[in-house]
Amino acid sequence: MVKNPVVKKIKNQAREVETGILGGKKPCLKFPVRSLANVRYDPRRGHFAMKGGKKERTLTVATVKSFAQTLKMMALSKELVNQNDIATKREAYYVSKNWGAARFREQPESDTVMDDVEALFGVNREQLGFVPEEKGGDVAGELVVMDVDPSTGKKLRIDCTKFGSGAYSIPISVEQLDFETNASFILAIETAGMFQRLVKHSYWKTANCILVSMGGVPTRACRRFIRRLADDKNVPVYVFVDGDPYGITNIYRTLKVGSGNAAHLNEYFCVPQASFLGITPKDITEYDLPTHPLKEVDKKRAQDALKNDPFVKHYKQWQKALQTMINMGVRAEQQALAKHGLNYVIDEYLPRKLEKPQLFLP
Repeated sequence: MVKNPVVKKIKNQAREVETGILGGKKPCLKFPVRSLANVRYDPRRGHFAMKGGKKERTLTVATVKSFAQTLKMMALSKELVNQNDIATKREAYYVSKNWGAARFREQPESDTVMDDVEALFGVNREQLGFVPEEKGGDVAGELVVMDVDPSTGKKLRIDCTKFGSGAYSIPISVEQLDFETNASFILAIETAGMFQRLVKHSYWKTANCILVSMGGVPTRACRRFIRRLADDKNVPVYVFVDGDPYGITNIYRTLKVGSGNAAHLNEYFCVPQASFLGITPKDITEYDLPTHPLKEVDKKRAQDALKNDPFVKHYKQWQKALQTMINMGVRAEQQALAKHGLNYVIDEYLPRKLEKPQLFLP
């Protein structure tokens, strides 16, 4: 009897392929199309959802290698899950060097097949035994995380106020965690530099909040951590990123509603209750911030979002903000607030913004 549901799904799919071959038919695997064109924004659920588009991978002379690679990746996943083991994406790529003609030439090929397998079974990579290379993010402030010591099984209480000038690192899997907090809000921050400034001056104590460093586009572990914490403790989430199209349409939008590439999992890896604190185009003018010209890639990213992004197309506020940024032709970084003093962000900017969270962009 197969107890693990992931292993059961893999075995069932493998059995379908075997049955097709024995029956003289060309076996076929059907994957959800992982792209922005195959998602819609569901305002009721607060995230991107699949439209239902599928792509087929049928075993032919032309697809024999990719088909074999998919089956080998499924087999590797089954082995990892059965042994309660893990492999990083890089390790999985090197394991394939033992697969003969089915081996991957470069890791991007391996990553794509891994994503296909994830989408095929509708589970996340971690459930398949594959983990990312990067860490999940850093946390400081009014939060106690309850974890379990893997060697003893004993419960651990991790106080995020007790790391001095450091911070708690979010693990690659956060499902086993529990939380204690009386914080008023979670502040998710794009840059490690800004996070360190706020930690250095114990901003979390002044504002009674939890600080989370996303380190650019947040990892899935980081997004899941914020989502679970926000859901469990009913704490609002405010997002503080650079005032540019990348910060808005890649970092913030990915955190809030997910991505087209992982739409089959967005309901778990997004934070619908998040709202955009700044830096906004209005902030650039109101706070007289130093700016940089928008690059062509910035303009294209903003224009593409206005035309194609279901989330942006749903909110007139975001359409207006991005169009304003294009018209201004400039972008501003979080650190630009230092023009008014290194701790202006702590003494003036954040307190003033937090007085009116109802005015934050959706």
